[in-house]
Amino acid sequence: MSAQTTHNVFLVGPMGAGKTTIGRQVAASLGLEFLDADQELERHTGVDVALIFDIEGEAGFRQREQRMIDELSQRHGVLLATGGGAVLNPVNCKRLSTRGFVLYLNTSVDLQLARLRRDKKRPLLQAPDRKQHLHAMCRDRGPLYQAIADLTIMSDGRGVAAMARRVVAELREQPELASLFGGRSGSRSRV
Repeated sequence: MSAQTTHNVFLVGPMGAGKTTIGRQVAASLGLEFLDADQELERHTGVDVALIFDIEGEAGFRQREQRMIDELSQRHGVLLATGGGAVLNPVNCKRLSTRGFVLYLNTSVDLQLARLRRDKKRPLLQAPDRKQHLHAMCRDRGPLYQAIADLTIMSDGRGVAAMARRVVAELREQPELASLFGGRSGSRSRV
């Protein structure tokens, strides 16, 4: 991220980390507009992500996702939850890292499995061995999340409200976000 202060926070991380549920509460606490890239894409196209995958494949979805992230990341005063695979595209990474503060909300594969055990909608989760598939995605995507993150926080299974409070507290300590908090800032850290 650039050295200047920002009015945007972008959440990256794997599916099931809580980007949407925690992000919604964090945005409300910080007075930011909450946006979810996948939900905005569904609203814009009128169909769900699974259908886009069925018709256009992952490549078609990723092109649409890139355009949506470009549009949403140009706004000011937003907290944007990105899809888990958004970091696979270097263009997305550049836009996110230069247009706002990137928070990597990380989680364990075991917690992902617990949170996503009933999920039948996510196309990339429909694998014969979910645990093995999630481990492979973690191995491939983890370094990409880390590379663009200004801050990493582990989503450790505590309740949504408690995690949201923790995220807000950590964000309030970031010098890059001083403009969001009336000049209050502290040191940069990784959790």
